[in-house]
Amino acid sequence: MYKFSYFLFILILHIFMVNSSASIQLPNETAVERFIRYVQVDTQSDPDSESVPSTEGQLKLGKMLAEELRELGLQDIEIDEFGIVMATLPSNLPEDHPARNKVPVIGLLAHMDTSPEVSGANVNPVIHRNYQGGNIVLPGDETQVIRVEENPALELAIGSDIITSDGTTLLGADDKAGIAAIMTALQTLVRNPDQYTHGDIRVSFTIDEEIGTGIGYFDIERFGADAAYTIDGSTMGEISNETFNAKTAIVRVTGRDIHPGYAKNIMINSIRIIADFIDRLPPDISPEQTEGREGYMHPNLLSGTTYQSEVRMLLRDFETDGMEKKENFVRSIVDELRLKYPGAEIELEIRESYRNMRYWLDDDPHVTEYAKEAIRRTGLEPNLKPIRGGTDGARLTERGLPTPNLFTGGENFHSRQEWLSVKGLEKSVETILHLVTVWVEKSIQ
Repeated sequence: MYKFSYFLFILILHIFMVNSSASIQLPNETAVERFIRYVQVDTQSDPDSESVPSTEGQLKLGKMLAEELRELGLQDIEIDEFGIVMATLPSNLPEDHPARNKVPVIGLLAHMDTSPEVSGANVNPVIHRNYQGGNIVLPGDETQVIRVEENPALELAIGSDIITSDGTTLLGADDKAGIAAIMTALQTLVRNPDQYTHGDIRVSFTIDEEIGTGIGYFDIERFGADAAYTIDGSTMGEISNETFNAKTAIVRVTGRDIHPGYAKNIMINSIRIIADFIDRLPPDISPEQTEGREGYMHPNLLSGTTYQSEVRMLLRDFETDGMEKKENFVRSIVDELRLKYPGAEIELEIRESYRNMRYWLDDDPHVTEYAKEAIRRTGLEPNLKPIRGGTDGARLTERGLPTPNLFTGGENFHSRQEWLSVKGLEKSVETILHLVTVWVEKSIQ
């Protein structure tokens, strides 16, 4: 009797352990559920930081994502010394599949940081169910209103849920929507191998995209992809193979300070000189007055005292000759100010940030065409639209890895009125799933 009871106990314990083991598997999560989790981590980047990455929150999210990739069964998972996450989903093509040794390695990328312009701490996501049109007033700050006339993409979201912050912070769709889309697509691929065939897929979550520094630490050779896509775009159906050319102009003025009561014919006020510089910028070539393929000059950071002042200005243009004209215009203003204020020291520095990736993607048009085909298979019409900004893909493409940008469904990035169409996010996941199969099909045609 004792032996029987003992063996019965062991059997029950074995069954319990087996069932418990099964229950701790990573649950199936929707893209929305993942997104809501990711935005809880404050990953706002800091342009004044000297560390890499610029903020600890990015490392926290990176470790979280690496663990989730491990639970999904991906391989070669690593967080490098800069906080960049990389991993591999190996090909599931049978050895005798005609594409087995032909399909290129495809990369999927999204960045972990959020804009330094608006707080990303204590994000409180709000889901507006079954949006039926009209303005959206954000509950945490009712002065923050997402207006229909300013957001034409709202029409595409009618009937879908919309996610916003409560209006006191940004949302973080740029680019945690991209991360959520990639992770959800990977989950689907891993758990449905018979439905989706694919070659080797390399995944990376990058740092400090918003301050333009992180991609400089990205090891393309280690990544090992033949072509890649940043999942960092906006309106549903959009694909971008073109960015601005981007430079930063920095004007520094050193004047002469003295007690203002005794300043006549002695003081040289650097603030007034900087103000004179800004006043000479044509208002019609500004972000507020331009759209589409129009470039701009945008003073976006100003500091100063009587003795020394500085203004930083973004120069943007889709064409190299347009950028050259803007540079020359800035140089001409500085030359005029040097003549007008001979006692001041006026310096001009121009730094290149990135170049229009179209110059290189035009040489590999199939990378963009396959993405367009993937979008069509979701039931959307692909919309080839230039980015009035930049992505990690611009620098990667220039460095030899063709990397167009795909939509996430997010809008109003870098603001407290940022919002995300749930339908757009779900279509982003679908696009990734179709994309990897398109590459398999095209490699054997």
